[in-house]
Parts: sequence; C-alpha cells; structure tokens
Amino acid sequence: MKSRFIGDPITVEWDNPPLLEKKPTCPDRIIWHGEILQVVQKMAEWRDYQRRGRMGMNMRPANLHRAQQRGSWGVGRFYFRVLVADGRTFELYYDRAAQDSDRRKGSWHLKQELL
Repeated sequence: MKSRFIGDPITVEWDNPPLLEKKPTCPDRIIWHGEILQVVQKMAEWRDYQRRGRMGMNMRPANLHRAQQRGSWGVGRFYFRVLVADGRTFELYYDRAAQDSDRRKGSWHLKQELL
C-alpha cells in the first residue's frame, strides 16, 4: 500500500472523551492545519510499548519485557488507522511521552496518509 508521510502534530476531539488520558480511544475528529476531519470508521488499532533511545537502557531485562507488554509511565504509542468523511485514510498516533515537566499529557501526531 502506498503512503505519504506527514508527521505533523494534530489536535483531536471526542464526543465522549476517554476515561484515561494516557490510554485514549480513537478520536471522533482530527484537526490538522485548521481543517476538521470527521472520523467515520476506525479501521485498525494497535499499541507499541517499546522503550526508545535512552529509555530502553534504564531497566533490568525482566522488567523491560513486562513493560513492553503492558507499558510504563510516559512510554508507548497508541496507533489508529481511520477513514475520514472525505474518503481519505490516515494513520495517527498518541505518544504517551511527556514533553517536559509542564506538558506531561503526551501528544497526538498525524503519521501518514494511505493512498
């Protein structure tokens, strides 16, 4: 399947927000460069709890294995493949990593458009 990499930060909205911010559900709307994209179908969902960079070297192997299955604070991504109202298909993800001590909630990103 062909794709076009985007890699932009986005804002998302829900009709019913998820109970846990760090374990989000698929959003109902994506706001990208001022354009509101209505999600009409969630096509796929997956999680990646891999510890990247320096974070991958700060745990004992037994704990690392468990953390890669369940996640740990500030580590992991929640991916969604969605169909939006105009017929385009996108992959987006929520990165649980805190940006800094003032922005601890993580961030949403539009990864790519599937063509």
